[in-house]
Amino acid sequence: MTWSKQSARDQAKAVLAEFGVESAPVPVERIIKRRNIKVQFSPLDKELSGMALIKDGISIIGVNALHHPNRQRFTMAHELGHHVMHHEAINGTVHVDKGFAMILMRDDLAAQGTDRMEIEANAFASELLMPASILEKLLDVGSVDLDETSTLEAIAKRFKVSLSALQYRLMAFK
Repeated sequence: MTWSKQSARDQAKAVLAEFGVESAPVPVERIIKRRNIKVQFSPLDKELSGMALIKDGISIIGVNALHHPNRQRFTMAHELGHHVMHHEAINGTVHVDKGFAMILMRDDLAAQGTDRMEIEANAFASELLMPASILEKLLDVGSVDLDETSTLEAIAKRFKVSLSALQYRLMAFK
């Protein structure tokens, strides 16, 4: 199936609707567990945020236990995006020798914003953790000053995301 940023956001909205989420912070770990996906926290190399895997019919999301809780929430949402949109790609195909079986790490390609699966998973995670419908109730997203950090920090805290994640999310409205 072909995906895009907008369809990734639509998939996140469907997940939010499925679980009746109408306020922040979004209970991402509870959503994942209710979808019968195991969440495993483990110390990983600092450049590895997380992983998504389906092995022998068991869905797993691995999260770097050494990262900040806000980063862990984004990682969980991002990896859930892979489970929702890229089921075939994570079905036991890539492995790492660290105790977790594999995955989609945030490498240079993902950081450049050129890998389709990573772009889609990031769009999914942004919409899941910072839903447009909730953001629009809190501020005028089309005219918000992205440099007004005191206001944005309070909103980021409410959503349990980093300031930079919120700023990036708000740029999608401009």
